[in-house]
Amino acid sequence: MKQLILTLSILLLCGVAVAATPADEAFEALANKYISDLGKFSPVNATLIGDHAADGLLDQVDTTARDNTRALLRDYATALNAIDRDALSRANQVDAELLLHNLESSLWSLDELQEWAWNPLYYVNIAGSAIYGLVARDFAPLGTRLISATSRLEQVPRFLQQARASLEPARVPKIHAETAVQQNLGLISIIDTMIVPVMDALSTEQQVRLDAAIETARNAVTDHQSWLEEELLPKANGEFRIGAELYDTKLAFALNSPLNRREITARAEREFEAVRNAMYEVAKIVYVEKHPFTTFPDAPDEAYRQAIIRAALEQAYKKLPPRDGIVDVAKNYLQQATEFVIEHDIVTVPDDPVEIIIMPEFQRGVTVAYLDPPGPLDKGQSAFYAVAPLPTDWTDEQVESFLREYNMLSIQDLTIHEGVPGHYLQLALSNRYPSTLRSVLWSGPFVEGWGVYAEQMMVEEGYLNHDPLMKLINLKWYLRAVTNAIIDSAIHVGGMTREAAMKLMVEGGFQEEREAAGKWVRAQLTSAQLSTYFVGYQEHIEMRRAVEAAWGDEFTLRRYHDQALSYGSPPVRFVRALMLNEDIPQRSE
Repeated sequence: MKQLILTLSILLLCGVAVAATPADEAFEALANKYISDLGKFSPVNATLIGDHAADGLLDQVDTTARDNTRALLRDYATALNAIDRDALSRANQVDAELLLHNLESSLWSLDELQEWAWNPLYYVNIAGSAIYGLVARDFAPLGTRLISATSRLEQVPRFLQQARASLEPARVPKIHAETAVQQNLGLISIIDTMIVPVMDALSTEQQVRLDAAIETARNAVTDHQSWLEEELLPKANGEFRIGAELYDTKLAFALNSPLNRREITARAEREFEAVRNAMYEVAKIVYVEKHPFTTFPDAPDEAYRQAIIRAALEQAYKKLPPRDGIVDVAKNYLQQATEFVIEHDIVTVPDDPVEIIIMPEFQRGVTVAYLDPPGPLDKGQSAFYAVAPLPTDWTDEQVESFLREYNMLSIQDLTIHEGVPGHYLQLALSNRYPSTLRSVLWSGPFVEGWGVYAEQMMVEEGYLNHDPLMKLINLKWYLRAVTNAIIDSAIHVGGMTREAAMKLMVEGGFQEEREAAGKWVRAQLTSAQLSTYFVGYQEHIEMRRAVEAAWGDEFTLRRYHDQALSYGSPPVRFVRALMLNEDIPQRSE
């Protein structure tokens, strides 16, 4: 790394023709070196990004590895701070800000947050992703990928041993231990469903080695399961609430936004009332369609408004998907949403492949659905819209609660968010931006905020022919984003209880019991992430208003959306600066 810093110093003095300035050349060299070093930080994450140089390696997660990571992060920060960022092109100014933000966030997470010491899910996710990331997409011949999987499976005992040595049971929250118990065996499920059926792609000798590796991994995962159940879970007594100091810093890193916790909460509480008021007005339309002679009081009390909204929502709950049919329904709705976007010329629709799949077992227990895009270096690979199956141990009442929440109209909204014009479309277009660094350092608020924006925008543009019931469900989903932001900090900083959180979500947000119960679990397992939806959406709509004012009669949805998604997925404030030719925000702004 010292040689890298020396090289950058020379580049600062010399430069070459391909860069606008010596600073640009120095930064681009640093950015390229950082991308090439991703495998040193985490071979598994490098695979997911599309760098396959370290596909045969499984992360080292012991003290020595953390020391090496810390030193490498500090070296990169030193090299970056040696560059005159004011002399960079506007595009490189954005990327430099993102890289510095990421380096500081990673160092803080390593030294202060220390999830490696108290979150067993950190290791479950690495282990599952290590194999899933090799076999889910056809980025190389199957035999090549299976050989890499063999190597990683052979390293599973070492990896899990390091995980157990790193974890401090007394610091582990019980909910994290319980979820790890549920998810850990997911690696065996991946082996059984994605490795074993395709082993004949290997030679006989290679199959013998893979068989042995599978047995080794099975035994290691089984032993780890016993440790999780018999050692970790009984001793897990940590506090899942991370507290104000850690939360505020983590939130600042997660959002990369001028908004802080108090401002977000105040804005969300105002929006909570505004959205409920809007729901009442739409609910009256739905209610009158069913009861045409109804007259509504001029000044209804809260109980009356609540009853009318609930009665209107019941109309949506009459159409539920089959228990095992959510994936098929989502496939149909994805096509429907895509056709609407094309017909109304809303945004360019990419032709990148997308598949709707059952969520892998090792990822279940946190969220109902997610969009798993291919890594920015894996061009042409499929994006996966993953949907979690309903747990087999749920009662009929719990199943009905879930399906009411994810009724046919809700699945429309979910598919817009995850698919078109939401995450799938946005990430497919954004990843065409030429900066690999920017694709790697994507912003959660930009991506999640865009998903919420896509839901609202589609309904405003007349999706489902301005159906008021779709509008009502759409508002309910937006209210979910609002309550997410409220409970996120209220739980981790304000000490909000399960009862209070459930009341806010069920009574205030009209969520069904299964959705609210799942969100309570998710809020305990994560922190700062639930705020990204609301904050990102607020920033997106403010950016659109500013661009509409600046462009005037030249504004069209297609032009706006295509340009907004052409800069990658950095925080919204950077996209706004690029679109409106404003100064690139600095870290302190």
